[in-house]
Amino acid sequence: MAPETLVDPETDPTATYAIDPALVRRLTDRVVCAARPPRMQTRTPMTGAPLADLPMSTPDDVEVAYQGARSAARAWSRTPLERRAQVFLRFHDLVLERQTELLDLIQLESGKARRHAFEEIADVAMVCRHYARRAAGYLRPRRRAGALPVLSQAVELHQPRGVVGFVSPWNYPLSMSITDLIPALIAGNTAVLRPDTQAALTALQAVALLDAVGLPEGVLKVVLGDGPTVGKAVLDRADYVCFTGSTQTGRGVARDAGERLVGASLELGGKNPMYVAADADLDRAVACAVRACFSSAGQLCVSVERLILHESIADEFLAAFVPATRALRMSADLAYGPELGSLVGADQLRRVTAHVEDARRQGARVLTGGRSRPDLGPYFYEPTVLDDVTPEMACAREETFGPVVAVYRAGSDEAAIRLANDSEFGLNAVVCTKDTRRGRAIAASIQAGTVSVNDSYAAAWGSLGAPMGGLKSSGLGRRHGAEGILKYTESQNVTVQRLLPVAPVLGMSDARFADVLTAALRAMKRFGLR
Repeated sequence: MAPETLVDPETDPTATYAIDPALVRRLTDRVVCAARPPRMQTRTPMTGAPLADLPMSTPDDVEVAYQGARSAARAWSRTPLERRAQVFLRFHDLVLERQTELLDLIQLESGKARRHAFEEIADVAMVCRHYARRAAGYLRPRRRAGALPVLSQAVELHQPRGVVGFVSPWNYPLSMSITDLIPALIAGNTAVLRPDTQAALTALQAVALLDAVGLPEGVLKVVLGDGPTVGKAVLDRADYVCFTGSTQTGRGVARDAGERLVGASLELGGKNPMYVAADADLDRAVACAVRACFSSAGQLCVSVERLILHESIADEFLAAFVPATRALRMSADLAYGPELGSLVGADQLRRVTAHVEDARRQGARVLTGGRSRPDLGPYFYEPTVLDDVTPEMACAREETFGPVVAVYRAGSDEAAIRLANDSEFGLNAVVCTKDTRRGRAIAASIQAGTVSVNDSYAAAWGSLGAPMGGLKSSGLGRRHGAEGILKYTESQNVTVQRLLPVAPVLGMSDARFADVLTAALRAMKRFGLR
């Protein structure tokens, strides 16, 4: 939702804030901005009440942030890797210790249920632990095959890129603003972060915790502002770009990065499918589908929006899935219990409503849901299951990013795979079957960066040693695993040539050198040497 200008809360007795303005002032002290910056108001999607009055940065402030990050880069990159990693092990502990206040902020800014907010706490802690423990192995120098056995000794090194620019979204205020930063900083880079304005307080609280555990001044700079000006300024100055957002915007980000010859990691849109095979355990598949389709009210990059059912079990599956969906509890409570929260704002509510109403007008059947719930809060929308969806409907092709799933039927695994791949996107998919070997084979045929077998998304997302990212229009690059940290480095080849150079020596003619090298190459092949 668009923030609004607001009078200073200290002089506006009519303003009742969902968060103590004193806390907001403490957190926003970390923002790089002018002495008297322009200010914007955010509101909590839970109730629509004012949330925070935030200072906004300008492109000039972004330049100041980069100057600070570049000044800190040399000392940070030369800090021993073990000491850099220790910062994030301490951060791991503090995030778990201070999770209650983080959970409140996540819910107040995103509107999601507490159970889904906790996923962000767990995610940050797991990423901290993984890279703090594994970074030395991922980044260690590696001997590579030299030009000539024994004589040539090549070593691959990984050098930090410099200052990484991060532009993060609103839907996962903690995870998306922090988890990509962790490997970048451990690898020796510094960073400039622009979290979405709606997610600013959660990100700033995490940054405050990083300060508390000893992250040096200047290593991480934070600016606030809109995407087209401040966000673009962050990416335009970066030595490497990390962006999470829409495919349309991501294409522009990739084009701009390409023109500057800097690398980019982009997680973009998705229209994720889930296939329930004929032999699936239906009780397990129903529970998996409810979680896959409606976690965080569908505002999850890997959320399922296309449910493909083998026609032999479709009716039985829907007979259980529809009531399970209808039974989900929705609430704005800042406590565990409710299973579904709110959409983030008016724009998301309009998009979800438009997709459902367009489908309804063109003949789709609403099996459950299909309406907003203003009695619960301004942006609540019931979890919705649509049947008889056709390709002409907006919800068939466009990402809804809300609690809406369309049902399709397939007569075979091959037909299901064709349906799953009939999309410009390729971020995530789910396959449910009792036969895991069959599930792996189906998964390998689906064009998606991640495919979960018999799980909604948590197992794949939490498998931090394995890469995660999108195919087709769903993005470039990967987070997690070796790729998730090596992308923030430049590979450097340092080769030592011993005894003899790879060149004519001792008056040897070019022709004689060519003969000797030809003989050596043939011998290397004969003995199986690389």
